[in-house]
Amino acid sequence: MNEEHFLEFDEYLQGEMAVEDKLAFEQQLRDQPDLAMAFETYKELQLHLENKFGQANELKAFKENLKGISKAHFKMSTPKVIAFKPWYYAVAASVVVLFGLFFLNQNSNPVFEDYNQPETAFFTERGEANDNLKLAQDAFNEKKYKEAIPLFETILKTDTSAEIQYFYGIALLDENRLPEAEAVFTTLKTGNSIYKNKAIWSLALSKLKQKDYKSCKELLLTIPEDYEGNDQVDALLEELD
Repeated sequence: MNEEHFLEFDEYLQGEMAVEDKLAFEQQLRDQPDLAMAFETYKELQLHLENKFGQANELKAFKENLKGISKAHFKMSTPKVIAFKPWYYAVAASVVVLFGLFFLNQNSNPVFEDYNQPETAFFTERGEANDNLKLAQDAFNEKKYKEAIPLFETILKTDTSAEIQYFYGIALLDENRLPEAEAVFTTLKTGNSIYKNKAIWSLALSKLKQKDYKSCKELLLTIPEDYEGNDQVDALLEELD
């Protein structure tokens, strides 16, 4: 089997084909239903991999390994757009699926980025406006956490509310200042504010970021069932099992 039987799909999806090759390939998709079906199978797997590992380098490494393996075992053909035979389509799709399943199994642990979805800050809408608060809010919502941190620290000198502490902790977490973030969340965890369970969830995410799956799971199990983000808790627990 030639590597172009499945790598050509990737070249098309990544926009790497020359114009004339792209036009010829699209014509083949219209003329050959089996080719179109195999292409759709590849595209669905590609989308699944990108959704799961879109921010990681592993997806690129997987593709490079796939190309290397193909070059080592299959002879290259000269034309970029080739005549596909129906049985090739199934084989090519199967190879991609098998490699994809292997890749997923090798990366089965959950990752921080999949669950890190900071909520939006709305400090000024309750009439608490001052310059630093508005600046901190805007920087946080724009994910400029490095800018937000010193602003939060200034605010905390006069306002130690659980809300400000919580968003300060999130900014620290996203900037990888994990010991400081965990100190903030631990303080909130021992209190009785509405941020108590959010702090436990954030502590669990900090452990996940450090690949401390045991501690992450232990923290998740202490979150009550009525927590507003319980769907994410259950999803992460399922991945950790």
